[in-house]
Amino acid sequence: MHRITVPVIFSLLLTLLLSGCGKGNPLTVVKAAAVGVPSLAPFFAENSGLGRDAATVRSQPVRGSLQQGDTPGLYGGSKQPTICDVAGLERFLTDPRNHRKAQAWADVLHIGTDGIPEYLDRLTPVLLRHDTLVRNHDYKKEKAVPYNSLLQAGIAILVDEQGLPAVKCSCGNPLRPFEGDTGRISVRFEDGNKKWAGYEPESVVAVKPAPRKLERVALVDVQEPSRGINRPVGTTGEKDTAFDAKKRRTVPDLTGRTFARASRELIEAGLAAGYAGQRAPLGDARVTAIDPPAGTELPFGRYVTLTVAGDGTGGSGGASGPTTAPPPPSGPHVSSPGTPPPSSSGPSGSAGSPGSSSAPPSSAPPSSAGGRPGASSAPPSSSAPAPGSSSPDRGSGPPTATPKTSSAAPPPPPPPSTTGAPASSAPATSAPATSAPATSAPATGGPVTGGPVTGGPSTTVAT
Repeated sequence: MHRITVPVIFSLLLTLLLSGCGKGNPLTVVKAAAVGVPSLAPFFAENSGLGRDAATVRSQPVRGSLQQGDTPGLYGGSKQPTICDVAGLERFLTDPRNHRKAQAWADVLHIGTDGIPEYLDRLTPVLLRHDTLVRNHDYKKEKAVPYNSLLQAGIAILVDEQGLPAVKCSCGNPLRPFEGDTGRISVRFEDGNKKWAGYEPESVVAVKPAPRKLERVALVDVQEPSRGINRPVGTTGEKDTAFDAKKRRTVPDLTGRTFARASRELIEAGLAAGYAGQRAPLGDARVTAIDPPAGTELPFGRYVTLTVAGDGTGGSGGASGPTTAPPPPSGPHVSSPGTPPPSSSGPSGSAGSPGSSSAPPSSAPPSSAGGRPGASSAPPSSSAPAPGSSSPDRGSGPPTATPKTSSAAPPPPPPPSTTGAPASSAPATSAPATSAPATSAPATGGPVTGGPVTGGPSTTVAT
C-alpha cells in the first residue's frame, strides 16, 4: 500500500505544480504548430500553395522573450521571395462565394470585408527565425475560433506595418498578438505537431508592435545569414535590396537612457535590444549597464543586453514602481526640510521615448540621471526644498528658532533659583526626524535574471 500511495501523491503534487494551482498567474495552454503540418480547420486549403514554409530554419537564441516588431533580424527571408501568395489570398477572400469566411476573417482583424484588399496590400511576407507565440484562429462553423499557438521557426507569415504577425501563409488563418505570460505556458504537441528538432523554451518569443509604422523590414537570409535583406513594407520581395549583415555595428553608450530610448538607438544601429529576466522592463526604466559595453562592434541583429535600475518591471521586487508615478501627498505641509522625494527609475522627461509621458510633471528625476541625455525634467519650483533649506510651508507664523526664556521675570529682590535659562535651549523641531528618505535606494541592485522554464513532452513552462 505504501508503495502505491507515494507515487500517486507525488504525481498529484507534480500536476498541481505544473498547472499553476494556487497562483494568481496560471499557465496558458498553447498548441504547437510545426512546419509543414496542415491546420485541421484552415480558412484556406493547405494544399493550394498559398504559402511555403522553410523546413531547414532553426530557432535562434534571444535575450528577452518579448521583442518589438522592428527588431533587426527578428524575421528572415530568402532569395526566393514568393513564400506567400498574397494576391491569391485576396482573390479567395473577395470571392462572393467565400463571403461568410471573409466576414469571419475580417472580424478578427477589426476591419470590414470591403477593407480586405487594402489591408492585404500593407502586409509583408517573412519567415519566422524564432519559435513565436501568437493568437491563432481556426475556421469552425462559419466563425473564427481563437486559440494560443506556438509557430515553429521557418513558418511563413505576413506581418503588418508595425511588425506584428497578421496571417499564417499556408492556411490563411488570421493572427493576433499573444497576450499571455511568455514564462507561464504549457505547450501541447498534438495533432501531428511533434516536438521539432532545435526546440528550446528559452528561444520562444512573442512580438509587440513597433512604436511607429515601418517603411521597410530588415531581414536575415535564412539560407545565407551573412546576407541581409531590406524589404519595403507592402511588397512581396520584388523590390528587395541586399546589405552586408556581417558589417560591424558599434554599440552606442546607452547608460542613463530610458529603456525605450536605448532600444530605439540600438534598432537604428542595426542591433537588437535584449534584457535579463522574464518580463520586459518598463519603457521609462533607466539603463544602468549594457553588455557588451559601449564601443563593441557586432554584426547585424546581435543582441545587446540592457540592465535597468531595480528590476525595471514595476513588480514588488524592484524600485522602478508602476508605469505612472504615485499621486503626491494631499497636504501642502508634508515636505520636511532635508527630505527629498524618493528616487525612482521612472522617466525624467526624455523627449521622444515611448512611455515617458506617463509620469506627471512634478515627478523628481532619478538620482542617477543628472547630466545625461534625455534627463531634462527638473522638478518645478513648487517641489520639495533642497536638503537643509527651511520650508515656508511649515506654518503660518514666524520662525520659532529662538525660544522664549524667563530672563524677563518680575523684579522682586530675591534672585531666581533655576529660571535664568530656558527649559530647552533649542526647539524640539529644529531637526527633522527623517532627514533621508527610506526609499533612497532600490530594494534590489539589479534585474531579475531568471528566464522562462519549460517542461516535458507537452512542454510546460512555469516560474
